[in-house]
Amino acid sequence: MKRIGVLTSGGDGPGLNPCIRAVTKMALGYGLEVMGIERGYAGLIDGEMISLDARSVGGIIGRGGTFLGTARAPEFKTPQGQREALRSLNRRGIEGLVVIGGNGSLIGACALHRLGFPVVGVPATIDNDVVGTDMAIGVDTALNTILDAIDKIKDTASSHQRAFLVETMGRESGYLALMGGIAGGTELILIPEVETTLEEVAQGLMDAYVRGKAHCIVVVAEGYKPGTQAVATYLKERQEELGFEVRVTVLGHIQRGGAPLAFDRILATRLGAAAVRELHEGNHGHLVGLIGNQIVLTPLEDLLTHRKEIDLSLYELGTIMER
Repeated sequence: MKRIGVLTSGGDGPGLNPCIRAVTKMALGYGLEVMGIERGYAGLIDGEMISLDARSVGGIIGRGGTFLGTARAPEFKTPQGQREALRSLNRRGIEGLVVIGGNGSLIGACALHRLGFPVVGVPATIDNDVVGTDMAIGVDTALNTILDAIDKIKDTASSHQRAFLVETMGRESGYLALMGGIAGGTELILIPEVETTLEEVAQGLMDAYVRGKAHCIVVVAEGYKPGTQAVATYLKERQEELGFEVRVTVLGHIQRGGAPLAFDRILATRLGAAAVRELHEGNHGHLVGLIGNQIVLTPLEDLLTHRKEIDLSLYELGTIMER
């Protein structure tokens, strides 16, 4: 193997640049050439690539986002799109590929693996819903962004005796809301994995008021049904009996931005380097993850049949802490 490629795909998050840097430097250490593929699988299909060296990745370890760019690529899900991607890789003489991303991106990596191309995946998603790793790149920094927001909202909520619904990202996974709620000491946590009625939410606010709370913070995953706005509408209609004025804060894409914190920089460096090592040793078709502080390999095929679920015992812990 003389030349490898690296791409970031799907949603962005803190830690992608440190991972690209680690992939590049580890590859150069093995005497390999590195091609950075721009705009993820869309750029791969279109042949948008740049040569990477130590100078190219200098100074990016502390930058948020991904300097290679990322994009959605529906075409890549088709057999024709995957053939075009393989053609692009072969035309550039790329003999192995590191894919950095979440479930959709890694399933795409598995598709290339099934076609016989050497691929290693690196988990990077703030939802932390990829099997084969305790933590994905970007999760810790995103959680700290959420925690900082909750702490600040709690200050203003107490000043005005208000209840705030704080919406986090997580369409299918409540991980960010759950962990942010526990760390932030919120009064309620609403996630898609646990059914909570509007009546139960209202009762939670009333209980907080009766206990003498100066505020009530409810963290809501965006995937919670019936949704943040529905909760807000219901609570505002009952505002007088709740005792709190109700406000909504949607954190949105602020959770994806910002410089990666120390944990994400180190995790990204370890996983990026491990991915290149596996490719160099001819051991591909795997995801490199961190389990119990050890680098562990998981077959990419497992992503097709397994989904990482949140630990509901943590939800029970959060419920106890709310009292």
